[in-house]
Amino acid sequence: MRPAPSLSPRPGPEGRPSPAERAEHRPVTSLRGVGAALAERLARLSVRRVSDLLFVLPRLYEDRTQLTAIGSLQGGARAAIEGEIQLTEIAYRGRRQLLTRVSDGSGMLTLRFFHFSASQQEGLARGTRLRCFGEVRRGPLGLEMVHPEYRRLTGAAMPLEETLTPIYPLTEGVPQGRLRALIQQALRELERSALRDWLPAASAVPPGLPSLKEALVYLHHPPREARLAELAAGRHPAQRRLAFEELLAHHLALKLRKRSLKSDAAWPLPDDPGLARRFLEALPFRLTRAQARALADVHEDLTAGTPMVRLLQGDVGCGKTVVAAAAAARAAGAGAQAALMAPTELLAEQHWRSFRAWFSPLGETVALLSGGTPARTRRSALEAIASGEVRVVIGTHALFQEGIEFARLALVIVDEQHRFGVQQRLKLSEKGQKEGRVPHQLIMTATPIPRTLAMTAYADLDISVIDELPPGRTPVQTVVVPEPRRVEVVARIAQACRAGRQAYWVCPLIDESDELRAQAAEETAARLAEALPGVR
Repeated sequence: MRPAPSLSPRPGPEGRPSPAERAEHRPVTSLRGVGAALAERLARLSVRRVSDLLFVLPRLYEDRTQLTAIGSLQGGARAAIEGEIQLTEIAYRGRRQLLTRVSDGSGMLTLRFFHFSASQQEGLARGTRLRCFGEVRRGPLGLEMVHPEYRRLTGAAMPLEETLTPIYPLTEGVPQGRLRALIQQALRELERSALRDWLPAASAVPPGLPSLKEALVYLHHPPREARLAELAAGRHPAQRRLAFEELLAHHLALKLRKRSLKSDAAWPLPDDPGLARRFLEALPFRLTRAQARALADVHEDLTAGTPMVRLLQGDVGCGKTVVAAAAAARAAGAGAQAALMAPTELLAEQHWRSFRAWFSPLGETVALLSGGTPARTRRSALEAIASGEVRVVIGTHALFQEGIEFARLALVIVDEQHRFGVQQRLKLSEKGQKEGRVPHQLIMTATPIPRTLAMTAYADLDISVIDELPPGRTPVQTVVVPEPRRVEVVARIAQACRAGRQAYWVCPLIDESDELRAQAAEETAARLAEALPGVR
């Protein structure tokens, strides 16, 4: 789901917004049946104007364009049926429930309701004809649907749906049918008025993609012949049209942010023969060509009077940390401070040990600040940081907490940016905003970033890539393996363990979730234990 773009009314005659613009900017409370309470609930879906409803996109679709005979239903299927109520009764099978038995002459189906009202029970009287849609399950009385959507049929035959039925993301207090009806009202407004296409000209839209209005109408009402697999995968031209606009807006926003940042003043860190030079000369190894190239990029940025915002990307073991340390030496040598923020205490301590080994022989103290830092050590470090006595600081998110003051923070280094929120990185940068100047930023990541993704997701950053490893380092190979080849991955793990090596299997979840379709650690661990007997 994406919120509608921010719209500004275009004046019509006599300076008033045109009718189309008035519809586009009307509050959602102008729709029939929307009061203050419902508007408050809709706001949780980022819906505040009528036009916002158009951008509440379906999460999936159901085919209700044809009826299935009850006798042909299969467990696990989602289907639409029509039939006549034979019996409605309240049953007590562990909990109070309403059971309605429906027949169409080919078979019998039970509708089961755990939450129901007296009026609902009265409306499901024997002899009433219903059209129902839901998931078919096998229950104690045979096939059943639990809390299906249904309509009572009266008099003339009710036509079937002509398009696929959208299923929308919900929030508490806004049921599916209610939200669908509100979006229908918004679509009718769209038919009567224009929706501004925000791209400057048709030539800006890639060939084969529809207009914004055409894309929205299609996605809310795909025809019955639409390919569900294509829609589910997000590959339909209508979805690609909205994705293109969203990516373009994101890209432009990042470009504007970069332009705005470049208009600020930064602490200039000129080249000098002092600490930065001695740091490089004291290293027990020589930088690779790729490291030297990346460091040259960083040094050029630090010399300028505008803030550096650079992404340093390279595989694990390529030597990003020493490049960052050389940049920190440049800041410390200029009498300023550098702070490196790591996502975990373990990684922060690893960086601190490396920096201390490099800087201590040069007479520079490196402070460590994390949640696990002892209180006495922390107080001493805070005083030294505030006075400027300590010029190189390593830490976790504790670095941007209240009570931590820097004397002259000129360089912020962030390891694995994706582990931090943007606001966390900005909070640390704000600690260096003094005397009308902002700190330089160097972001490190080992995550492989394709060029096309870098151009969109990181458009606000300049990028340096360390694409070679120091001598003696084993290259890291990143491979994407599809789910059907899981057994091959398990076999490789078994082979590695037999050879005395270790393997890590990282899952995005601990327990299974109804919200996310992703591997859970507990289930994966159980499956691996079964597939790898004797391996701990």
